Amino acid sequence: MISVIIPAYNCEKYIRQAVESALKQVVETDVEILVIDDCSTDGTKHAVQELIRKNEERKKNPSEKNRHNHAREILYLCNKKNLGVAETRNKGIRKARGNYLAFLDGDDWWDREKLQKQLELIQKEDAVLVYSGRELMQPLGGSTGKVIHVPGTATYKSLLRTNCIPCSSVLMKTKAAREFYMCHDELHEDYILWLKVLQKYGTAYGIDEPLLKSRLSQGGKSRNKLKSAKMHYGVYKYMGIPWWKAVWLFLCYALNGVRKYR
Repeated sequence: MISVIIPAYNCEKYIRQAVESALKQVVETDVEILVIDDCSTDGTKHAVQELIRKNEERKKNPSEKNRHNHAREILYLCNKKNLGVAETRNKGIRKARGNYLAFLDGDDWWDREKLQKQLELIQKEDAVLVYSGRELMQPLGGSTGKVIHVPGTATYKSLLRTNCIPCSSVLMKTKAAREFYMCHDELHEDYILWLKVLQKYGTAYGIDEPLLKSRLSQGGKSRNKLKSAKMHYGVYKYMGIPWWKAVWLFLCYALNGVRKYR
């Protein structure tokens, strides 16, 4: 089983597309979709409950049953108080029943073959983590025409120079996520997790295809480039990188950022 973790905060407009893209994966295993609502004040809860109802009706349809022999379940969880994205994802990591888990933000979505291609790769390489390229999408869902490519492998050393692993593209072993969990919302919580995992396990593997459709929302913390840069440097401090090395790595990060988005 693969557990898909979707943190949701005021994403009523987009959550349907995210969840449906996980439901429609052609991967040959069961999939559970954990939507964790971080105290949304819009109609996110109603939207997810409607998706659950439709999914239950779909499972009763014989033609749908013949489409694949693997379960597709949606579970809705709601935080009692606003926890932030790191601890909200951690709640999903703790609740996950699958041997593998995938992260998907509530405003992103996937190509239908995303999980199948990644499952084949993670099993072939006996890897702990795999990732993919992404296509940047406009806020309303249209393509910007920009694809962000990724290398075939990433190590702790290479990841220090540039974070080439988009969070919503990751498929990883659940047991590895439970060794470290996510922390520090004020930094790049996902980047810290990847670094810790690769520091212990060595290599992650990438598929250089835009299997992730990444929406450019105006409110995303990575959209503020100055803030994002400060957060990135903060990750180096958190990981205990000496200041002189951190300065050099930050210059590498900045140069790679210019190359990536030009």
